[in-house]
Amino acid sequence: MVKLLSVSLLVMLFSASAGAVDYLEHDGMLMNHGDGHLMDMAGGMVMGQNADTLPGGCDSISETKEITVHAGHQYAEKFPGRMFAFDTQEFNFKPCTKLTVHFVNEDKIRHQWMMHGLPKYLYPKGMFHLEISGPAKISGTLILPPGDKTYLVHCDIAQHMEKGMKAQLKVGKGDGDLPSIPGVTANVVVDDYKINLPDLITAAEAEAKALVNQPIAAPVQPAPTPAIQQEDSVISGTTVIGLAIGLLLAPYLAKKFKGMSVSEIIAYIFELLRAGIDLAVKLLSRLVKLIATSKNKILPGS
Repeated sequence: MVKLLSVSLLVMLFSASAGAVDYLEHDGMLMNHGDGHLMDMAGGMVMGQNADTLPGGCDSISETKEITVHAGHQYAEKFPGRMFAFDTQEFNFKPCTKLTVHFVNEDKIRHQWMMHGLPKYLYPKGMFHLEISGPAKISGTLILPPGDKTYLVHCDIAQHMEKGMKAQLKVGKGDGDLPSIPGVTANVVVDDYKINLPDLITAAEAEAKALVNQPIAAPVQPAPTPAIQQEDSVISGTTVIGLAIGLLLAPYLAKKFKGMSVSEIIAYIFELLRAGIDLAVKLLSRLVKLIATSKNKILPGS
């Protein structure tokens, strides 16, 4: 009897340990890469870490706060149509608060707690970022800016925010609410769960039947276009003359441009064009003067 109880106790202890989630603690494994960027080889990352430098407009730290945020599929169950969520969708703190965030990922996939819109002179790329792979915990610290503003907090992994993993963080009174925050604000695109699958099939069949029965309009004949007389002889003659000139000038140009860069060739061509225009202007000026002189010349009497 005692042996049976001992075996049962061992089985229960083993089952409990097997069912428990083993959370990896990343905080002691992070390596500082500078500029508030901490990272380890196990998939943990902190970006925008700032525990000492006050943002502009903050004379001192107003208060020191710590929060623990859980992320996972189970927290989305209360939001119809959502797949992932944080356990908290809205945060509120005083301006200039020194805030430490303990981020706990309860899923077996990567999640993030990313805050946007921070001053870029202090936070690279304007964000504070916590990220971990699988069931784990990671912590980071930042100092909130002064003023009343509402910041977006979300997971930037593809489609995770759209599937519910986002929240808003208000500093002071905030500057309004963000749209589509689960359980806080209305969705921009409202999901409709009232219609069922048979109704969808019936509506689709009716639409397809209406399209099939719709009369097909007779094709509109395009108006005849007037024949355009093409001067093939002129075009072909011009083409032949251009080819002949190009063949004659090709050896000279190849020798002239040998060893020159593209920019030097372009500059040389523009210089030739400028010289040609100057010559044409001079010849035209001489011609005008010659005509004017001949008109003013007095003819001898007969």
